[in-house]
Amino acid sequence: MNFIGDLGSLFNALPGAAAQGLVWGIMAIGVYITYRILDVADLTVDGSFCTGGAVCIMIMLNNQNVWIAMFCGMLAGMAAGFFTGILHTFMGIPAILSGILTQLGLYSVNLKIMGKANQAINANKFDLLISLRFIKNVPLYKNTIFIVAVITVVLIGILYWFFGTELGCSLRATGCNGKMARAQGINTDLNRVLGLMISNGLVAFSGALLVQYQGFSDVNMGRGAIVIGLAAVIIGEAVFGRIFHNFGMRLLGVSLGSIIYYLVLQIVIWRKFDPDLLKLLSAVVVAVFLAVPTWKSRYSARVLRFLVRIGVKGGMN
Repeated sequence: MNFIGDLGSLFNALPGAAAQGLVWGIMAIGVYITYRILDVADLTVDGSFCTGGAVCIMIMLNNQNVWIAMFCGMLAGMAAGFFTGILHTFMGIPAILSGILTQLGLYSVNLKIMGKANQAINANKFDLLISLRFIKNVPLYKNTIFIVAVITVVLIGILYWFFGTELGCSLRATGCNGKMARAQGINTDLNRVLGLMISNGLVAFSGALLVQYQGFSDVNMGRGAIVIGLAAVIIGEAVFGRIFHNFGMRLLGVSLGSIIYYLVLQIVIWRKFDPDLLKLLSAVVVAVFLAVPTWKSRYSARVLRFLVRIGVKGGMN
């Protein structure tokens, strides 16, 4: 009976995990843009994620429309990405260090925006777009999973269109081969700044959604966001990489990877795994998935050479 009760509690928790995975999936799409398209490991996201949430919640607490609040949060994230891009291109600081510097500065900025370490918002008093309370027993148009899924599809459609334009193709060329892109007359510095702005704008937009979902913003809410984003990217590619070849479908795969990550996380919690070790588990999962391509190329080559030697010896005999 206890097992059946525990299983029931797991199934009750899965919709919430799926909703949270969808929200973080938008952040993961932002990480995908820098990590896969620009070929940059951008650590700004740990700070810009909280910035988007902080700006959104403070504007809503001042009785502004939720869409205006989320838009302003996205603009704040784009500003953070712009600053990282300037540090990297104009000042010549390596991309990973530029992200760390921006992330460090954003901690103080986020504290100033909120006025204290955390701010709460009540779904009963404010017209929130999504909430943890809007998952069960609500009309479809109010359901958090449905709303975030629609927003995700719209964002993927916009990104698919943008990266098919001349500017979007030049941005992809910059990440693919910067030297060749410059030889073709492309302003690679401008494209890197633009890519970082788009990425962190999406990350901040995700943060703006999350503060509504959980009902509060916290200055540490973005800590480890880059690990979650990378986990979603890697899981999405591992599970859907051979199915989704279209660019838009790859972005969808990243979002689905985030859902899988949170569903697995929920199952791990259900199995009474020590919650203090969840970040360590996430880091191990990301490290293993990142190492798999290297292991495959390294050891498959050795196996192939071994088989060739056996074949040569067999032919000689």
